[in-house]
Amino acid sequence: MPTAPQTIDELYEELQANQRRPYGRTRTVTAEELVDVAEQFEETLPLVRALFELQEAYTYGSEPRKSPVVFARLLTLFDEQPDVFDENLRHLVFWRFKWVAAALRALPEIPRTSLHQWLTEMRERYEKAGLGLQPYYGQAYRLAAHVGEDETLAFELWAGRTRTPLSDCEACEISERALYHLASGDDERALRTWEPVLAGKESCQEEPARSIAHVLLPLLRAGHTDRARELHLVGYRGCRRNPSMSGEVGRHLEFCALTGNEARGLELLAENRNLFDEVDSPLELLDFLNGVEVLLQRVEQLGHGELPAAGFPGRTWTVTGLRAEVHGRADDLAARFDARNGTTAHTERRGTRLGRAPLLEALELTLRTRHLDEVAVAPAAPVAAPAAPAVATFPESLPELVARARALDEQGHPDARACWTQVRTRVTSRDYTHPDDPAVGPLARLRADLLADEASRRGELDDFTEAAALYEEAAGLYDDAGAPAHAALARAHALLATAEIPPQTSARAASETPPGRPAQGAPDTHETDGTEESPETEGTDETDGADGTPAEVAALTAAHAAMVRLHAQTSGLAPYQEARLLRLRATALGLRLQASRCDEHVAAALDEIGLLHDFATRHDILGQIAAALILRASTFAISGDLPTAAAETDALLERLKAHGPAWHLPRALGLRARLRLGAHDVEAAHADLGEALRLAADWPADAVDTARLHGDLAEACMHLGRPDEALRHLTRSAELNLRRGDRFDAYCAYSNAATLSLDLGRVEDCIALLDSLLAEPDVAAGEPNDRLVAQLRLTRARALHAGEDLKAATTEFLALAAESADWDDDPGSHAVIAAETAVLLAEADEFDRAREAADQALAAHARDPRHEALSNCLRELARLQARQQGSEGLAGALAFLADAGRVAEGARSAGYEAHGRPLDSALAYEYGRVHAYAEAYEDALAALEEALALIGEPGPDNDRAGEWAECVRFAAAMEGVYLERPAPALARLDAAVSQLTALGHTEETEPLTSLAARLRDEE
Repeated sequence: MPTAPQTIDELYEELQANQRRPYGRTRTVTAEELVDVAEQFEETLPLVRALFELQEAYTYGSEPRKSPVVFARLLTLFDEQPDVFDENLRHLVFWRFKWVAAALRALPEIPRTSLHQWLTEMRERYEKAGLGLQPYYGQAYRLAAHVGEDETLAFELWAGRTRTPLSDCEACEISERALYHLASGDDERALRTWEPVLAGKESCQEEPARSIAHVLLPLLRAGHTDRARELHLVGYRGCRRNPSMSGEVGRHLEFCALTGNEARGLELLAENRNLFDEVDSPLELLDFLNGVEVLLQRVEQLGHGELPAAGFPGRTWTVTGLRAEVHGRADDLAARFDARNGTTAHTERRGTRLGRAPLLEALELTLRTRHLDEVAVAPAAPVAAPAAPAVATFPESLPELVARARALDEQGHPDARACWTQVRTRVTSRDYTHPDDPAVGPLARLRADLLADEASRRGELDDFTEAAALYEEAAGLYDDAGAPAHAALARAHALLATAEIPPQTSARAASETPPGRPAQGAPDTHETDGTEESPETEGTDETDGADGTPAEVAALTAAHAAMVRLHAQTSGLAPYQEARLLRLRATALGLRLQASRCDEHVAAALDEIGLLHDFATRHDILGQIAAALILRASTFAISGDLPTAAAETDALLERLKAHGPAWHLPRALGLRARLRLGAHDVEAAHADLGEALRLAADWPADAVDTARLHGDLAEACMHLGRPDEALRHLTRSAELNLRRGDRFDAYCAYSNAATLSLDLGRVEDCIALLDSLLAEPDVAAGEPNDRLVAQLRLTRARALHAGEDLKAATTEFLALAAESADWDDDPGSHAVIAAETAVLLAEADEFDRAREAADQALAAHARDPRHEALSNCLRELARLQARQQGSEGLAGALAFLADAGRVAEGARSAGYEAHGRPLDSALAYEYGRVHAYAEAYEDALAALEEALALIGEPGPDNDRAGEWAECVRFAAAMEGVYLERPAPALARLDAAVSQLTALGHTEETEPLTSLAARLRDEE
């Protein structure tokens, strides 16, 4: 605490503030400090309240050794000064006998006789106070279950008794009964018993999270895999990183281990690394470690014992090393409990868990499926793609392998990359000796080849700075090796890569395109055959400071001119090398056109492409002929001549089918699909993309950009109303991008997938996916892009809100609002975030803070308008305040609506059209609703009449018929119910029903006829 409370009132305020904090070290330390403060006052009551708070902090902070000590002080005060304890505090005293019983059970150093003595104390106190003994028998049963003796008798003595006000809540007792049946081997009865908790009918602070952790395996054994998956996502979120629920976390780890989700299990283990240090309850720790060992044992059995694992603090761990440590500690804990209890129950239960075989080979738990092969890979490194047909075998001889790699590279064949990878592996081995073989050439030549291959990979990941440097280094080595033609080609690559290095754009420019949106617009012209092609880019307003020409355009113009000079100065180029250099020249002009969108640049690009096509045709270089045709079709598309682009693409596909090369077919089909999407021929685009993916399966995913195909197919599926299929393609696109090392595009695709899953109502899927992404080290550090990370967090906050986790959602929104306030380059985003934050604060009845957040949103909106988002939030704020506060909140609600009116006026002036309901009619309707909440019914009716006038009469094809019908219903309710004028209300309703029926809007008439029937019944 910054300053200690000086008065009792200040102490109580601090106690209330501490109760709002999550359980953990901060809350516990503060509670300890508040006890010290309370002891300074003469009155006893403040100390009592502070001690209750401290015991709660110890109990839910998993510090059972300290909880009984605090309760002993409370019990002494209760005995000495009973008048200080009102009815509520007296109830708490007797309630917390159960907490102490649980704390003592959790400590193996407490003798078993002491456990029974405490229960005797509890029974005597209850009897003396005239309280029912059902809670006592509940604790007696829990002790029997813990010890492993006489459980059945103890269960019957407890379960058959009538509940009392001091009994555990219904949810907790249901869970205990279910666990008894589960331990008895009756899964079916346990599941039936658990159903009220699992269905949400009974809940408490710990339930259903505690029950869910135990129900997962029985659900799997019963074949209810979908429900087990769903509950895992919900339940894990309810217990993660919580020391008092570490045992439940362990059971989620076990669930992952037994369902083929070992990689997710290691991810969750890393997220809960705090539990190794923060769990002070030996019993909770044993339960947690048992689950950890089940996971680690499974990973080790699968041959991945060398993987890193999060474990006890103070050192780094591998799976094998951590498993050995966990095994020893857990064995020791189980033995200590068994020695204290005089049984072998804990050792046997532990053995049962460790002896379980996997229940499923694979169960897809989240939208982001991970495998153990991916766990050890550093964030920036690409992961080997799944088996592709690429190259099945490699020559044993290095000269033969190098010869094959170079031959395939000359063709631009996708299999060249796998060969170079194999060459790199052999050359970088410790025992490598360079062969004296003319087929290989000098070491400098081979090193240059490998550098050029690596540069190509970096360029594909848009790391143009590194690509340029690698190409320059390769050129120098080619010169040293006496290969000037290769050196010239490497320098041409370096020129293009340098020109593609993004200018130092403002953060605003980087944030204007929503991150992760499926690519639209100009078709992709990126090609992979050992050269770099035009990626899909947007123009930039950054200039070179000379003649006002955009910097990127100027750089590409200069690069092209340098390539032309280099071409003229270089002799001895082989035909494939000259074709490749011509292609680089054409690519530079294609990129320039894409950056400038200037008609004057079209002819130059087409001329350069023509040179490439003519040269490749003369020398029968099939790959470069296809490349020229792809570039030409793309150029027409970029220039806006879509019919010609479509015709060129059709001809390209016919040629590829007849003459090849086959590896260009997936990209060409993808290009035509994007053109068809632009022409709104979605079915045909979907068919093209499906065929492209089928053909792409024959080639390495990087070579044919399978990730892009999946992303485009997701877009087509959305247009066709197939969101579930779109979701699958988005996640597949993300997975492929991750495998190739393109993490930014992967996170963008995952961001889209998260948003889509939220739109589909799959809230837990959305949260689980985002939790996984946000736990990535590079994302946590904000490395991919701070705005992308903010987008991920914003979507997660919205998902938490949708999942009714208001506290967590509000915390995240407040953090985002504070951070986005500093986004001077993007005030519009801050406006939206602050507005949504205001709504959450209002839902928590914090209207003063909501008003402050709304004012921040309006100030940012004034700089960068977000008309619809602000209007929607302001109307919702007004509705919430009027609903919660009635007439007392009317002034505040009307102030929000006045702000919404100014936003609507600004939208009209700007010519803005809302995507949803028109802002004016929605505002008038909200005026009606707000006045209705404040019981100002005449004003409400007048506002609804205005809304009806703004909406206008419905027509047969009018998609606003539902909005009109709702306004009619609401107005009739005001007249007929609240103003007690049923006749005009019925006339209004009957006329509207007739009008809607005649127009064919029969569904919209149902609420109107229902209200009319109610009014007639009341006459």
